[in-house]
Amino acid sequence: MGHLVRCYEGLGSWSLTNLIRNEGERAIAAIDEFRRAYPELDVRFYEPSQRLTEFMNQELRQADVVIFHEWNDPAVVAAVLTARQKLGFRLLLHDTHHRSYTDPGSVLKMQVHLFDGVIAYGEVIRKIYSDRLGVERTWTMHEAADVDRFHPIDCPRTTDVLWIGNWGDEERTQEFHEYLVGPAKALSDYRFTAFGVRYPEEARKLLEETGIEYRGYLPNLETPRAYAGSALSLHIPRRQYSNGLSGIPTIRMFEAMACGATLVCSPWMDVEGLFCSEEDYVTVQSGDEMKSAITGLLGDAERRQQIGRRALERIRRRHTCAHRAEQLTSICEELLQ
Repeated sequence: MGHLVRCYEGLGSWSLTNLIRNEGERAIAAIDEFRRAYPELDVRFYEPSQRLTEFMNQELRQADVVIFHEWNDPAVVAAVLTARQKLGFRLLLHDTHHRSYTDPGSVLKMQVHLFDGVIAYGEVIRKIYSDRLGVERTWTMHEAADVDRFHPIDCPRTTDVLWIGNWGDEERTQEFHEYLVGPAKALSDYRFTAFGVRYPEEARKLLEETGIEYRGYLPNLETPRAYAGSALSLHIPRRQYSNGLSGIPTIRMFEAMACGATLVCSPWMDVEGLFCSEEDYVTVQSGDEMKSAITGLLGDAERRQQIGRRALERIRRRHTCAHRAEQLTSICEELLQ
């Protein structure tokens, strides 16, 4: 949209460090592919332990708005807040996690009362900041799909049922058993495939015993091919998003629908009306319903295609990165008035 944007990441960040440590050369290839896909992104690295305030004063001196993701060290927040006193930019917090709901104490360490506002990726999260934490200016801005990268493609089918998701650190272990392992055991005539990281040895053994092919790490830019190669895809939210944080779909759901995937979701309530259940995706309420939905949809290609088309239309009409860019621009303009 013509704005100058810079992205900053601390050296030794958790995600990048663990990606390289666990995936080695495959991680390097994924990073290189990301750079090729997004050459316009200006990503700059910094050393978190060295002269942070001086660095921030230098880098942010021409910034109008600084957007700070909540998954950051409070020391970095403090350095940015100090720089703002001198430079006068607007400062926003961007929250795309359940921490404000499950661990509000960690969020308070971010000194949110000193920010100019909070952008939350769900209405229930926005209300936590406005109603419980006393933040005056808050906005809801949902995740979205980059439809230039996530779209339907033609490729041979390699599996019947696809699950893409990392091990949930006990945040969805029960759901994992009920909505993936149980159906795979009962429907052994169909091919089930799982991608993801941080699966402990016992989980990988369980997948093998169940007949689910575990393929490990999948770079996000490769997911369109995975969706295209499967008849169905499963969406199993962490339990926080099916109870206290109902209404927040993670980015995985947007990207899957942008690829025209036929999604079957474990219990999840679309309380904000982002999609249309049973038209854009199918929701089940139990493991038995999951088995029935998988069996029925695998036997009805026309129904699968209809759901995939509707999902794709919904994303392109309402939930692309372009839609969110326009919303973010309007938020920034409001701040700068």
